Amino acid sequence: MPSASILVADDDAAIRTVLNQALSRAGYEVRSTGNAATLWRWVSQGEGDLVITDVVMPDENAFELLPRIKKLRPELPVIVMSAQNTFMTAIRASERGAYEYLPKPFDLKELTAIVGRALSEPKDKPRPAPKTDEFDSIPLVGRSAAMQEIYRLLARLMQTDLTVMISGESGTGKELVARALHDYGKRRNGPFVAINMAAIPRDLIESELFGHEKGAFTGANTRSTGRFEQAEGGTLFLDEIGDMPMEAQTRLLRVLQQGEYTTVGGRTPIKTDVRIVAATNKDLRILIQQGLFREDLYFRLNVVPLRLPPLRERAEDIPDLIRHFFTMVEREGLPAKQIDQSAVDRLKRYPWPGNVRELENLARRLAALYPQEVITSAVIDAELVQPAVTAEHEPQSSDNLSAAVERNLTRYFASFGDGLPPPGLYHRILREIEYPLLSAALAATRGNQIRSADLLGVNRNTLRKKIRDLDIQVIRTSN
Repeated sequence: MPSASILVADDDAAIRTVLNQALSRAGYEVRSTGNAATLWRWVSQGEGDLVITDVVMPDENAFELLPRIKKLRPELPVIVMSAQNTFMTAIRASERGAYEYLPKPFDLKELTAIVGRALSEPKDKPRPAPKTDEFDSIPLVGRSAAMQEIYRLLARLMQTDLTVMISGESGTGKELVARALHDYGKRRNGPFVAINMAAIPRDLIESELFGHEKGAFTGANTRSTGRFEQAEGGTLFLDEIGDMPMEAQTRLLRVLQQGEYTTVGGRTPIKTDVRIVAATNKDLRILIQQGLFREDLYFRLNVVPLRLPPLRERAEDIPDLIRHFFTMVEREGLPAKQIDQSAVDRLKRYPWPGNVRELENLARRLAALYPQEVITSAVIDAELVQPAVTAEHEPQSSDNLSAAVERNLTRYFASFGDGLPPPGLYHRILREIEYPLLSAALAATRGNQIRSADLLGVNRNTLRKKIRDLDIQVIRTSN
């Protein structure tokens, strides 16, 4: 069997040499060039069984060359390499018909495996037609190896209707990824509908999902459409799927199996055409063992698993993320901010229990509360407080929360050079900050005072005293 011929294009001579040696050892014939013009001439003359090309070359961008290659030789697999390791690079490579996208630096064994797979696939296998749409926003930020894997997986999923299960801790960006799948996929012209299972009373979830008929239950005075009907032709995002009650799980399983559902109180099956993307911050396999989640539904939803890493596992993305958030809040009208290297280093050492959402909230606080243009490590130290893990840690005084808020207020007013405001005003501000802070923590944990104390980094007895002193009404809701 004759050896396959591979065409390599990269303006970096060292990369050309490495690829030439690795691919030759694997038994391939290799021709390499440092410009797009020569590559195009070889391709147009019918040479090569596979192309490996860098995106940026001196005479032409590979994204401009790719559509011409695919039009002339649609069966020719093209592997794109790039040091511009962003979500949009992966998307553009996929949209323009690339077989695979590899971020630099790449693993030679992985590259060789991809080459072998590309050459072994049937040449008449239909591939999506390249598109020319340009996107003006970057929904995902990060150049870490973990994010590169996510970009590549998303690029492969864009033009499919496969069901995707996104897992990850709270604040990692699960809904953002679901929106990216929709906004850059073939259903982008349809609706994107999201529903959070944890935020809806359990006895109303079936009605919310599938709609109900007039008179279906007490209070159902009119017919109501459900999220499946609202998402028709688009994407339905089922967030916190682990909180779905068993009865609703059974109905959802039928939808996934048969492509139809009935409204609550209805009898006529309704055909549905939606893409399902689910998300969870729980381990569904544990819920299955506990009898709280259907195993057959898990396998139906987990067609393509996608795990989002916590921020502490991709700390190298923090510089890009914080600058991205500063740009975002500046567009919203908050003051422009920059950050020095010492502050960036401090951010990278922090464990980020709230993940990317916590970093975004920090960026908003820094832009809103601090007058200086350049954020330093001293400011970061003032803002980042290590959260308590359990209430059994070293006891804290009943005034600990007030003291923490007071320290931050002192730094804030001192940054203006005018010292503290008059005592009456100062204590009024202190109270007005404490009350919404505690209320927000209690709301986020559905009234769970132990979790709220952990979130705030205070002893549970401190929290209880503050709830009494400030007369905060605690509303507990079931999970």
